[in-house]
Amino acid sequence: MKTRFLALAGGLMAATALASVPAKADVKIGLIGGVSGPIAAMAPAMIDASQLAVQQVNEQGGIGDGEKLVAVVGDSACNPQNGTDAATKAVNIEGVAGIVGPHCSGAVLAAAGSVTIPAGIVMITPSGTSPEITSLEDKGTVFRTVPSDDYQGRALARTMKDMGYEKVAVAYLNNDYGTGLANAFKAEFVDELKGEITQFAAHEDAKASYRSNLAELAKGGADTLVIFDYGDGSGLTMLRQALENGFFEKFVGGDGMKSEAIISELGAENLGSFVSSSPVGAKSKSLDVFNEAFKGIGGDPDAIFATTSYDAAFLMALALEKAGGKKEGVAAAMLEVSNGEGEPILPGEWKKAKELIAAGSAIDYKGAAGDHNFDANGDVPGTYALWEVGSDGFELVTEMK
Repeated sequence: MKTRFLALAGGLMAATALASVPAKADVKIGLIGGVSGPIAAMAPAMIDASQLAVQQVNEQGGIGDGEKLVAVVGDSACNPQNGTDAATKAVNIEGVAGIVGPHCSGAVLAAAGSVTIPAGIVMITPSGTSPEITSLEDKGTVFRTVPSDDYQGRALARTMKDMGYEKVAVAYLNNDYGTGLANAFKAEFVDELKGEITQFAAHEDAKASYRSNLAELAKGGADTLVIFDYGDGSGLTMLRQALENGFFEKFVGGDGMKSEAIISELGAENLGSFVSSSPVGAKSKSLDVFNEAFKGIGGDPDAIFATTSYDAAFLMALALEKAGGKKEGVAAAMLEVSNGEGEPILPGEWKKAKELIAAGSAIDYKGAAGDHNFDANGDVPGTYALWEVGSDGFELVTEMK
């Protein structure tokens, strides 16, 4: 009996000792994407790219003293209300220390204004491109790894003018993304380059027919229609009906139109006159490293916003590591881990970054999508290209400047 008591006492003492050692807590980040809605075909590759960064972090030591980085996926459905709801759940229920996303500009603006800015949570979007994000009163908490549409719209206008486009009609989705991109394009194409826009019209989402819109757009006599919309939603419907009814001969899209859904629904053979812009990673060792790693998990490195989605998640992890895993220091840390100064860190080099941060050394992340040296508004420079549809999907036409 005495032996049994001693054994029991010893077991209780051991259990007490174990209980006194604090359990390692997961560090959570939100991945809020357009899982449903008008960019549903784009979202999986974007989320997979972010998850690759999370996987690499955990395989190479995790956050802090071995804490696991956990990605909590939410669906913004690419609209303001769902974006706000998803951010609210991530912050108030899941207790995330930062958010990667949302994917769409309207959701970014709504979620930031209603949830993340008041909560002091850093948000970094890989694809929210509206110029309005630049002017957010965000207390330094909103970043992006993709350039503003003010840059994309102007670069697309310059590229089109160089390629001989002189007279176009413009159709744009009546939301933050479509409006911002269309206005930037118009300012450059008309005001700076003296091109002609015969019709410039907004349209609403999710209509069964855009034939009346297209008939009005065609009245100006332009043979080219520029569509600033989403290729998984109303942009696809508009393009299909324009082709079916012969309203225009040539078509140009922004990044939202570079969707595989267009090819699968309309057929590559019917898209010989369609081109679309999208951001691309500048050629670099970082891009090569990412491409190899993403292919290794079955990803397509050419998928739109794959590079920016990876970079956003890896940057969030670096900032969290710099901030000791606590949300309060993430905003300041984000500016320190990618500013052109310090030891270069390439995609996947988590162990190296972790050791340098622990030693108090400066680091400079060199992203797959480029050097993300954030300005005072959390914006970055970037590289865009124009794509056409070939037998194997989207193929590069030319870089845009």
